[in-house]
Amino acid sequence: MKRIVNLLVLALLLNSCDDGNLVLETINFEDATTQICNTNNIIYKLKKKEALLLEIPSNSFVNEPTTIGVPTEITISGSNRVVYRFYNGNVAANNICETIAPATPYVIDQWTATGGTIQITTTAIKTPNPADNSTKISGYNHNVIFKNITFAKANGTQVYETFPFGDYITAATILPFSFDKTLERCTDNTPNTLYNYSGSEALTLEIDPDLITNDVTPLNTPRTGLIGLSTNILKYRLYAGLLTGSYFCNTSIPTTPTISQEWDSVVGVPGISGIIEVTTTTNGTGLKHTIVLKKVTLKKGNSDFTLGDSYIYGELLTN
Repeated sequence: MKRIVNLLVLALLLNSCDDGNLVLETINFEDATTQICNTNNIIYKLKKKEALLLEIPSNSFVNEPTTIGVPTEITISGSNRVVYRFYNGNVAANNICETIAPATPYVIDQWTATGGTIQITTTAIKTPNPADNSTKISGYNHNVIFKNITFAKANGTQVYETFPFGDYITAATILPFSFDKTLERCTDNTPNTLYNYSGSEALTLEIDPDLITNDVTPLNTPRTGLIGLSTNILKYRLYAGLLTGSYFCNTSIPTTPTISQEWDSVVGVPGISGIIEVTTTTNGTGLKHTIVLKKVTLKKGNSDFTLGDSYIYGELLTN
């Protein structure tokens, strides 16, 4: 008889669970894909009847790698929201992003974060080119973790010391590098400045004058220099408008067009990186100086990319 009573009690408990009610006290979205609404600042993950929503200003995700061990931190508040929802049916993007959400499925339970910190660790996504060992930054990965997050729910609170939200990827601005390889040289104010420009981008080199001489170099023996801090300085700049030749060779940088990005060369290591090679040959009655950059890295903040094993900067013609 006692065994029969226990079985009846167990059956009653099982029947008391309604499939439409939230019975889980843990949530896990690590395997779900991160998505974003195009009409607002909501980033979200969906898993069948569940949704995890993060609403913070879009400028919280900066395309600049964070310092190792020092993530961006945002306090959870009324304007920086984290919400977990459980629906009575499978949920889709239009349940999250539409101004007027569909009538079904509808929310049957919601946890709202009332405290904690949003941590964002950003790294650059680099695309390598095996042909020349160059790299390009194609995007930025933002790994989001909630620390000491407290959820208010119908029957109390739920606290997580560490709650991983996951990765969110933003696209990087593509740097064209569409130069024609014909170099120009300033003659008056900054005679050691070489430059090449195309559209809204420019690649300039403050070159050691000893690398550009009126002597033909022996076969397979170019003049060599090293990227430094005070000489042989390479800069890539992307502008907010179109460039003309009058922009260059001034004693001060013109105010227009404005610079939107500036990448500086990393100091070279003898025999290893940051090497400049200049080969001088005859060109009619003048000379042609072909400049090659070897294993040169350009850096902006915590971001960097490499020009590869051998990048032809261009050709300078002199009389």
